[in-house]
Amino acid sequence: MKKKILTLGVAVLLLAAAIVSCCGKTENETNANQSADATIATIMQRKSVRAYTDEPIADSVMESMLRAAVAAPSGMDVRPWHLVVMTDKSQYDTLFAGNFNMEKFKMSSAVVIFCADTTVTRPPRENPDAPAVTTPNPIWRDDMGACVENFLLAVEAYGLGAVWTACYPFHDRMDPVSQYLKLPGNIVPYAIVPVGTPAGNEQPKDKWDQTRIHFNKF
Repeated sequence: MKKKILTLGVAVLLLAAAIVSCCGKTENETNANQSADATIATIMQRKSVRAYTDEPIADSVMESMLRAAVAAPSGMDVRPWHLVVMTDKSQYDTLFAGNFNMEKFKMSSAVVIFCADTTVTRPPRENPDAPAVTTPNPIWRDDMGACVENFLLAVEAYGLGAVWTACYPFHDRMDPVSQYLKLPGNIVPYAIVPVGTPAGNEQPKDKWDQTRIHFNKF
């Protein structure tokens, strides 16, 4: 009789353990799905915002968005980015002289200038023990695109708005920035992004096009 009770007790314990394990797995899967849904929703809601209120951005929020920007992937982990955050609008007429986006810049709470080091200084890949040398970085544009996109997604996640305005390779937009900020020759302004609280009700565009999706062949 005692043996039967012990056997039954063990069975109950094993069943309880299985239920706990199953429930834990289901909860983990649910959390993962919720996280994925939130991430995808942010991506799908991203839009270009070109009009802003005068509400300031909290320093903690700006830092969080900048941290997201520089968490971007980078070829060979070079991380070519240098981000300049501008909030002093008295400098804009000179800094952005001739830029047709001036109205957006002055309306926004802050303007982030994404600058890139176009060179890389490190030992040759084929001889990592050799002295460091400076060479052109052929993939800095790819890294910077990812950096800007990360920032835009973080802006969207905070319920703010921004728009990616081109700088590189247009010298009429690059040169005033380079001269005013006294950027070294190897550093170029890549993109200028005004950010702030949206003043309107811009909606994301549905860019899905099945004809652009290919499986196993073009």
